[in-house]
Amino acid sequence: MVDPTPLRPASLHEEVAARLRSMVFERQLAPGQWIDELALAQAWHISRTPLREALKVLAAEGLVTLIPRRGCQVTELSEDDADALFPVMALLEGRCAYEAVMKANDEQLQELRQLHGELEQHAAVHDIDGYYRANHVFHSRVQALADNRWLDRATNDLRRFLRLLRGRQLNLEGRIEQSIGEHRALIAAFERRDAKRAETLMHDHLMAQLAALKALRAEEGHTRTEKGATHVG
Repeated sequence: MVDPTPLRPASLHEEVAARLRSMVFERQLAPGQWIDELALAQAWHISRTPLREALKVLAAEGLVTLIPRRGCQVTELSEDDADALFPVMALLEGRCAYEAVMKANDEQLQELRQLHGELEQHAAVHDIDGYYRANHVFHSRVQALADNRWLDRATNDLRRFLRLLRGRQLNLEGRIEQSIGEHRALIAAFERRDAKRAETLMHDHLMAQLAALKALRAEEGHTRTEKGATHVG
């Protein structure tokens, strides 16, 4: 017999988890940052119990790390993490593009054109934040059009870790111009209904992001070294 008891709305800790997750993705809680539980509890007018339950949810997702007797810290991807993650995401997103081309109807293809148009607008004015957001929407839509629940599950699990980087590679000089060029080639493959070409281009687009991230980190490391040498001198 079906239990007639009305279902309760989402519990408080789930709402808190959603808010914390958004703060992590928007870098309001930055990678490596220690989370001030007391300050958040006071700001949201809640006890620390639902906050701690929410942090356990994010820890299970890998977005934060619970450290006994020290607290909770936002996950920070190392260079080794990025080197291992991007090739896997490149395979998954490449497959998303392949299946999306095979399954998208004309109306859905037009929607992708519109999303690409938003990318073009942000790239034209070098709006990195706007470009990052539009890029996330575009990639997520390609994934949705693939309409493969197993691919969707695997991609979602790993995409959250890419979001920890929040498009840092776009800060490399010339990267946003390279990225929009890659997207132009990708949308052209969609237009031609060339699934294999779209798969290859999407794969290479993700690997280009990794290359740009590595170049940016090298630049930043060189700058820090120069500043240190100047300070010592």
